[in-house]
Amino acid sequence: MKTYSLRLRILLGVLIVVALAWVGAGLLAYRHARHETEELLDAHLAQSATLLFAFLGDPAKATEEHAARHRHDKKVAFQIWDGNVLLTHSTRAPHTRLSAVDEGFSDVAIDGRGWRVFSARDPQRRYLVQVADAIGSRDEVSGEIARHMLLTLAFGLPALGVALGAFVFVAFRPLGRLADSIAAQAPGRLLPIELERAPREIVPILERLNRLFGEVRRAQDDERRFTADAAHELRTPLAVLQTHAEVAGAATDEASRQRALEHLASGSRRAARLVDQLLTLARLDAQDALPDKEACRLRPLVVDTVALLIPAALDKGIEVEVEDGADAASDAPTVAGAPLLLQVLVRNLVDNAIRYTPPGGNVRIALRRENGRIALHVVDSGPGIPPEARAEATARFRRFDASGAEGHGLGLSIVARIAALHGATLDLQTAGPDGGLDAVVRFPA
Repeated sequence: MKTYSLRLRILLGVLIVVALAWVGAGLLAYRHARHETEELLDAHLAQSATLLFAFLGDPAKATEEHAARHRHDKKVAFQIWDGNVLLTHSTRAPHTRLSAVDEGFSDVAIDGRGWRVFSARDPQRRYLVQVADAIGSRDEVSGEIARHMLLTLAFGLPALGVALGAFVFVAFRPLGRLADSIAAQAPGRLLPIELERAPREIVPILERLNRLFGEVRRAQDDERRFTADAAHELRTPLAVLQTHAEVAGAATDEASRQRALEHLASGSRRAARLVDQLLTLARLDAQDALPDKEACRLRPLVVDTVALLIPAALDKGIEVEVEDGADAASDAPTVAGAPLLLQVLVRNLVDNAIRYTPPGGNVRIALRRENGRIALHVVDSGPGIPPEARAEATARFRRFDASGAEGHGLGLSIVARIAALHGATLDLQTAGPDGGLDAVVRFPA
């Protein structure tokens, strides 16, 4: 599995952004500093020219002052002209005019070197003063500024990287604590993660994890309860089967043996039905959604499924009727779903109705359109389910034995699960004034 370090990515990203910002700011600062240096040196040239006018009465003194003040005469030069006569000049100044420009700034090349020259005349325009400094000296100043900036960047960026690395390491400690907290969880007992002192940025993750842990805990509790209930439910029919088998084996006459074998067959059918329901629930629990959907015509599906249960109804003298009303008579009502699961849904509803309806009763199945939705009604004349108990009627292994019917309390659980997979709802209501149960599955429009 290929992974990456979020801490390293953030650190590198911040360093790159800071370095780019630093370089950009340095370039702007360098350009600004160079410009200001140029302005300052130009102002110095102009000021020097003004001061030289003070030595017009004694030009030689100007040369002495220059020699005393400017040790690097290779970088600074001046001339004082009286018309075309050179009155005085600095040591390194040529004997020709530094610049042909009489007033203002100009850039010239003398002996292959660049010079910045400022020229000025006196008010009578008799004397011409020219002051120059080597452009190379200006470049040296700019170079010094650039070197200082580069040294600051060279030493400052690694130091900043170390500081940022320490900061990012400290900032990511909550993730380390979160990882330790998750790693310490027992697989069979997931506890909520504490949200105190957690950064706001990871609180949504922790909340979702806690919700997930809660769902897993509930699923584990349901699974443990289901396993315990299933084991309990299987223990009784298996013990009964063993008893009937022993009775059949110990019977001394054919009549006793036959009765024991009949009980054995009945018990095996009951155990087989329980196992079948348990397997159905296990398969349904493994599904989060229907893998494939198709348009299912409900009426033919209902008729075919009910036909399989007619023998059980006849054994109890129960009349089973599929209503042939205006809405039900049409084959048009269709729902998107899995036909096999819908057959299981109908079979469990009708089978429950037959089991809990006393002999001589009746079961009616109807398809209707209600508020744009298709509703499947299975109505029986049995004892029904008390209103206060209906909320738990779809829980597994919940039985209401007022009629004495045999069952395991799984039928409605299966129906509710299949309905949920189809986006449908299961409602249990009183069938009428005389009681009974009306189990209604309403499919989405």
